[in-house]
Amino acid sequence: MQANKINFSKLCSSLISTFFYLNSTCYADEQKITVFAAASLTEAVTQVVTDYEKEKSVQIQTSFASSSTLAKQIENGAPAEIFIAADNKWMDYLQEKNLLKPANRVALLGNHLVLITPKDKAFKVEMNKDFNFANAFYGKLCTGETESVPVGIYAKQSLKSLSWWDTIKTRIVGTQDVRAALAFVARGECDAGIVYETDAKLSNKVENIATFPETSHEPIVYPLALVKNASAQAADFYDYLQSAKAKAVFTKYGFSINTP
Repeated sequence: MQANKINFSKLCSSLISTFFYLNSTCYADEQKITVFAAASLTEAVTQVVTDYEKEKSVQIQTSFASSSTLAKQIENGAPAEIFIAADNKWMDYLQEKNLLKPANRVALLGNHLVLITPKDKAFKVEMNKDFNFANAFYGKLCTGETESVPVGIYAKQSLKSLSWWDTIKTRIVGTQDVRAALAFVARGECDAGIVYETDAKLSNKVENIATFPETSHEPIVYPLALVKNASAQAADFYDYLQSAKAKAVFTKYGFSINTP
């Protein structure tokens, strides 16, 4: 009888411990926020997340990739609550599919499109239609996929605007995102690349040799939105991303702040 009492006591203790473990685990899951953001935002958003986590008792999970990749993942049911794209096209794509909270979409940031080369392999370039861009260098030109990846879409617009597209298009290497294009140039596998100014600043193995005229492409806009089933905790971080503290971080990394 005594042994049964001891076993029963141990059983109760075990059940109580299990209850509190499961309860705390569920609570932790409830506090997790999932953010999908364009690859070019990796460092800036990571710092904003770190700062926010220090202030709040929440965990934020981030995923960085091309806006096109992330949008398709959200469409296929990925548990994102916040999405920051590198262009309006892919945000529009999700909005048209009724996967966003349309009242919670803002143009958060801006950027510039630049031409880069491997370190110490710069060449002269003039940003006008009379310049023979194709003859200015001999190798490949890296940028994002020109039909789907935002930086590649902007690049194609600029190359067409400057009448360079037809003579250079067969030498373009389209990558899965802007960071892949940056890496190709940094390794010298491409003699030139078109990336965002903020990305060019991150590598000491590339040179920024020119900025494309803003009139040569659509405005580079990073829209921010809440995904349809976002939690209240996600909505709080969505607001924080627009705060003065977050904007200071984005500015530090070279992004421009869009004002309403």
